[in-house]
Amino acid sequence: MRVNGRDYAWPKHSAVVICFDGCDPAYIESASAAGAIPAIDRMRREGFSASALAAMPTFTNPNNVSIVCGVPPAVHGVSGNFYLDRDTGAEIMMVDATPVRAPTILAAFSQVGAKVAAVTAKDKLRKALGHGLDGIAFSAEKADEATDAENGISAIGALVGRGAPDQYSADLSLFVLDAGIRLLETRRPNLMYLSLSDYVQHKHAPDAPEAIAFMRAVDERLARMLALGACLGIVADHGMNDMAHPSGEPNVIYLGDLLDAAFGAGAARVICPITDPFVRHHGALGGFVRVHLQRTEPSSTEVLKFIRQIPGVCMAAPREEACLRFELPEDREGDRRRGQVGRRPRRPCKRPRHFAAVG
Repeated sequence: MRVNGRDYAWPKHSAVVICFDGCDPAYIESASAAGAIPAIDRMRREGFSASALAAMPTFTNPNNVSIVCGVPPAVHGVSGNFYLDRDTGAEIMMVDATPVRAPTILAAFSQVGAKVAAVTAKDKLRKALGHGLDGIAFSAEKADEATDAENGISAIGALVGRGAPDQYSADLSLFVLDAGIRLLETRRPNLMYLSLSDYVQHKHAPDAPEAIAFMRAVDERLARMLALGACLGIVADHGMNDMAHPSGEPNVIYLGDLLDAAFGAGAARVICPITDPFVRHHGALGGFVRVHLQRTEPSSTEVLKFIRQIPGVCMAAPREEACLRFELPEDREGDRRRGQVGRRPRRPCKRPRHFAAVG
């Protein structure tokens, strides 16, 4: 099967790909040291294990879409949860497949007869990953609302044995895995994609008892999938960095306020691509922002020079170079240049730290 210029073999066994949202290697190592993840440890020991760079920016949407399309944001077009439409001036939150420009591997296999299922923690992601998919696609968040017409399946509560979980809970991810297990037991899909939530990783450090308990619960479910004969692959969409001082105060640069003070209110619009409806653990903090200039003055050169002087700024480059390096869609980035802002903080947030696209 050829999708987006790459070839994929037909699965010989039920192929299950899990996007383990926010699973920094530190969570694996801490859980392994605690003896909590024997199934993952065996996979790492007897199978394949490696670290890799995430797609930029390192958020849920760009990386999940990169995984299911097999290509970077420069091709599939999704470079954040939230972006500015420079033609209309509207700020747009990604809540469906509208920004996606490439077909998914899931849809391609489903359209030639494979039994395909996609289960996500968040419904906004389900709409993107399920685009063009002729099969099952539902979210834990909206499990109680699934219908045969919309999702290819109904009565999910009866299938899994409980109703839709609280979106701000570890059970949001565990529900996805439990649903995957039940689909393996009852429908035996050729290809299944399961996308978890990073709620636990945003709330708890890798060695916290809550994080270890969550990792143990995940591992138990992975062991069940392996026992059912699944060919299982696990990939994280991003890691985690701390983002607070030892006092607990956010270690954040409010770039919009600094730009307003330096160049006047309205000279620039700062867009935080992490923004999405899961505000309790996402908010507007996330290490990557885009700065859109609204007037001919100041120039992008002046703004970038100013940003570079903020303590912690590094890695400034022309936009074209940055888009090439990070494989980003140029029409959804800043017009001219990109810079990194921010200092290494202390509480969980997504890697890397702060970027600013200036245009």
